Amino acid sequence: MFTIKSLEEAGDMIMGATVLGTGGGGSPAEGFSMLRELIERGLEITIVDIDELPEDSIIVSPYYVGTIAPTAKIRKPVRITNSIGEAFKIMSRVLGKRVSAAVATELGGGNTAVAIRIAAELGIPVVDGDLLGRAAPELHQNTVHIFNLPMYPSVLVTPTGNIVIVEKYADVDDYESMARHLSILSGRFVAVVDTPLTVSDAKKAVVRGTISLCLKVGRAVREARAVGRDPVKAIVDSLGGWKIFEGTVEEYSWRDEGGFLVGETRVRGSGRLGGRVLRTWIKNEHLMAWIDGEPIVMAPDLIIFTRDDGEPITNTVLKIGDRIHVIAAKAPDVWRSPKGLDLFGPRHFGFDYSYVPVEELVKRFGL
Repeated sequence: MFTIKSLEEAGDMIMGATVLGTGGGGSPAEGFSMLRELIERGLEITIVDIDELPEDSIIVSPYYVGTIAPTAKIRKPVRITNSIGEAFKIMSRVLGKRVSAAVATELGGGNTAVAIRIAAELGIPVVDGDLLGRAAPELHQNTVHIFNLPMYPSVLVTPTGNIVIVEKYADVDDYESMARHLSILSGRFVAVVDTPLTVSDAKKAVVRGTISLCLKVGRAVREARAVGRDPVKAIVDSLGGWKIFEGTVEEYSWRDEGGFLVGETRVRGSGRLGGRVLRTWIKNEHLMAWIDGEPIVMAPDLIIFTRDDGEPITNTVLKIGDRIHVIAAKAPDVWRSPKGLDLFGPRHFGFDYSYVPVEELVKRFGL
């Protein structure tokens, strides 16, 4: 068990979560604002290992589903100002017992902070882990599906006033469509509280230690900056990853497609990579990458864009002309299983590739 007490630690947390958000995962500015408010109010941010929870605990996952497109905005009058809090309150009523802890659905500057904020406001801890190990665009990318655990019952609340309780869904395709449609109706997002887990089930599904990893990555960047070391290398070393490219964004096109930001980037290499071109495909997050037309990173492995100072770049603020560094890292092992690849591999997103781990692909490029 440990606590996040200072703004410096909050900054490290959001920095690391944004790195692991791979271009998505929500707004880091909003995420830091949430944590800063908690600290200024004197609320305790407590992080616990699953093994520290009583065996009769119930853990739920609070997060937002919605588009990260920069043009997204709430379309109707706001009727519920704290939609995630309302969803949490209803979930406790549905379950008929007090929720004991929260777990982040994914890592990202915004969504990880959502779980931390609501837990601190309710005086309960956050599990040191999440249900993904990075950020991803769909509800399909949740470890519970690998272990045949349901995400229902769930509660979905839009700020515009829609409240939907899902007792059971037919399959995750339908559940994704329900949540996505509600987010489109609101114009930006729907607040979700779902995936009630017992401790025994959480021990199967949670990717453990990822909140600690976010703090480690963020701290490494901050400390590297302070002493003049390379902060990009600090990220690479913290993740055991690879720097695969650097250059300038010469093309970035995106569209809002059914509530997802879908697009592509094209990066012109510089330095020793001069003349080479890296391309990525985006569905909220960077999911596939090629150098000169040859795959270099495939989903579910991580593709991270940063600035020279190690600041991670989300796809909401990325723009043509940005100078960037591109980092690759391995996905958690659970996503490299056959069932994990069915939900998160290249073919799930329509690419006719058999998954090749990033550590093998980088060798082919001599990186």
